[in-house]
Amino acid sequence: MLPHHSNCTSRAIFVSAVLLFLPVELFAQGIDYIKAHYAKYEYQIPMRDGARLFTAVYAPRDTTQTYPLLMIRTQSGLRPYGPDEYPNTLAGPSPLPHLAKEGYIFVIQDVRGRWMSEGTFVNMRPHNPRKKAPQDIDESSDTYDTIDWLLKNFSNHNGKVGLYGTSYRGFYAAAGMIDAHPAIKAVSPQAPIVDWFMGDDWRHNGALFLAHAFNYMPMIGKPRPQLMKEPNFSRFDYGTPDAYDFFLRLGPLSNVDARYFKGGVPYWHELMQHGTYDEFWQARALLPHLQNIQPAVMTVGGWFDAENLYGTLETHRQLAADSRANHFVVIGPWIHGGWNGGQSNGAALGDVSFGAETAVFYREKIELPFFEFHLKGKGTFQPPKAWIFETGSNKWREFSTWPPPNTQPLTLHFQADGRLAAEASTAETGFDEYVSDPSRPVPYIDRTGSGMQTEYPCADQRFASRRPDVLVYETDVLQQDVTLAGPIIADLHVSTTGTDADWIVKLIDVYPNAYPDPTPNPTGVRLGGYQQLVRGEVMRGRFRNSFQKPEPFIPGQPAAVKFRLPDVCHTFQKGHRIMVQVQSSWFPLVDRNPQSFVDTLTAKASDFQAATQRVYRSQKLPSRVSAQVLP
Repeated sequence: MLPHHSNCTSRAIFVSAVLLFLPVELFAQGIDYIKAHYAKYEYQIPMRDGARLFTAVYAPRDTTQTYPLLMIRTQSGLRPYGPDEYPNTLAGPSPLPHLAKEGYIFVIQDVRGRWMSEGTFVNMRPHNPRKKAPQDIDESSDTYDTIDWLLKNFSNHNGKVGLYGTSYRGFYAAAGMIDAHPAIKAVSPQAPIVDWFMGDDWRHNGALFLAHAFNYMPMIGKPRPQLMKEPNFSRFDYGTPDAYDFFLRLGPLSNVDARYFKGGVPYWHELMQHGTYDEFWQARALLPHLQNIQPAVMTVGGWFDAENLYGTLETHRQLAADSRANHFVVIGPWIHGGWNGGQSNGAALGDVSFGAETAVFYREKIELPFFEFHLKGKGTFQPPKAWIFETGSNKWREFSTWPPPNTQPLTLHFQADGRLAAEASTAETGFDEYVSDPSRPVPYIDRTGSGMQTEYPCADQRFASRRPDVLVYETDVLQQDVTLAGPIIADLHVSTTGTDADWIVKLIDVYPNAYPDPTPNPTGVRLGGYQQLVRGEVMRGRFRNSFQKPEPFIPGQPAAVKFRLPDVCHTFQKGHRIMVQVQSSWFPLVDRNPQSFVDTLTAKASDFQAATQRVYRSQKLPSRVSAQVLP
């Protein structure tokens, strides 16, 4: 083994002790404390096919006891590199600063083909369940080989390993727990990417999340010409703070490469070439491989995660289907990564308050005990299968399953005059209609900003309800609390004068007109009549029957469009109303549907047309949303 003060082999380069900067919440310890207690090492660790992966190790200087390894694998770089350069946070892009005080060996690795690691990078590299030859590699095997090398060549460990990571790093954590090394005892995939077509990041039910994808393409889609310590990319400069105006002037998606990327972002071409759920996307779907998982698993996500709530929920569903899995899920009132610390304590998001520092509670009462118990054997830790924050009532709930047991079904039917009611329609005929014009799409948020505004999942929707191209259905004032827990099903009967259309369904909590404003109120928000988005999702109509074989609408002919929105756990309080909005654009969050049956990725300006959309609400053609109610 390589002790902390020894020389390394030609493939393991010793680097002297460095100062480890931590987030503000730990600065009280002092820089001198961190420098005195941790040393840094850098290695090029060989994989089974000969590629070497660049790995940084931060180990406690105290060698009187052993420590577990806590590992993150990242595509976004573990900068800074070198013996005289220091990081801003301990353990990379998904910091666990509260664990620094407890004593862990932190391991950070550049994944294959990124930054200082050798090999070829593949976005969401497909898992290979039939590895036989040394050349048969995937993220699972690279994780296994790294851990095996560290256990054999690094000293002062206790033989136990934990994996964690958020977002793309969550994908690497989830991939690493497949066919896991026996030393892996605890894994926490946090907002993991599991399917880039069905609901994570770039696409939701086939529709392109334009603002998000466009913003990140230069960072993940541009190839690395050689090993690098500094980025060969930068965030895109929109030249304006108004993303709505920028993307509207952009025109069809076919203009993106010609005007801006100019062939330099190959992954954008892959994204454009695979507009259906074909073999490219299916091969990258991780869910089918999450079977027979041996380590303890804590999946973490946020109800207002604009990027990977889908991955959190679907990872949980897949693991929960295996009764042998030692797994539980945590979901709080957070944006993407909002539980990790930094500037967020989880007490509020935008105008909406949650009444407590929910992220601090999670880190101290859930995350820390999870790793301490499984990697050190400290304390007792018996979490519920689902540790869920209930928004609206603002309290943590513990459930034996998710969705919770013993719920009751609730169906809310669209009725005449914008009513939303539990009673099914008895009308022989009935519909509501609006004109959807791609030249004037419905905004997804009522403020100016570039890229995707992360607070949109709980933002006020009054701006949308006042538009003529948004249908609004609303219950009477609730006479008692109504808590929805689990998935929301949108079940529509629609028609269009075009041959394709998007259908966006939004579930909204309408506050009473007399609802008090927050105190203090630095932004001057008025909460009386506030329409808080609880959940929204898009369905690209061409995929209503198959994601592999899209089909057009027949103009004017009613068709069924049914899809699932991501789960909720929300209490609509007594005195509030439940609202559902239906629209056909959500811009520039979602790319504009031309509303003609052409590939939106190659559509020309002449393909975009206004269309009249109808939503039926009759006895024979009902439209409704269904949910589960907690007693």
